[in-house]
Amino acid sequence: MALVLASTNITTARIAAGCLALALFIVLFVAKNWTLRGLCIGFIIFLAVVWILQEKTSVRILRNVLLFIGVMNSLFSVYGVYLLILPPFPFYQMAATGIKECKLDAEKFAEVCPCPCNGAGWGVIWGMISFAFLCGAMYLGLVILS
Repeated sequence: MALVLASTNITTARIAAGCLALALFIVLFVAKNWTLRGLCIGFIIFLAVVWILQEKTSVRILRNVLLFIGVMNSLFSVYGVYLLILPPFPFYQMAATGIKECKLDAEKFAEVCPCPCNGAGWGVIWGMISFAFLCGAMYLGLVILS
């Protein structure tokens, strides 16, 4: 939501891009495998290139890149909840084929939380909250832009 709202102004887009690059830089040193480190390095380089294009040329895409990253992040969380509630067919077949079944965040939270709600119930609650925040961020972004 923060990236969606930050993409409405060039100053806030610069601040958000700096914060995102700093967070990626911190994760770069905390990561335990090279795949995540490679992704962090790639995104840091991508943000640096976009920022340099923003400052040195007439190409103004920093706001659009941050808007895309923010919306895709929010949609991915909603999609993760969708997979929890209505998993695809191969997800059920993993246990039958001997592949270790992975648990999502909502399922792990349901095991820890003393509430009678299962993982799918928490997934529905989290999905509605995530979708509401995404809609609210898009609405506020449109209000700020107009």
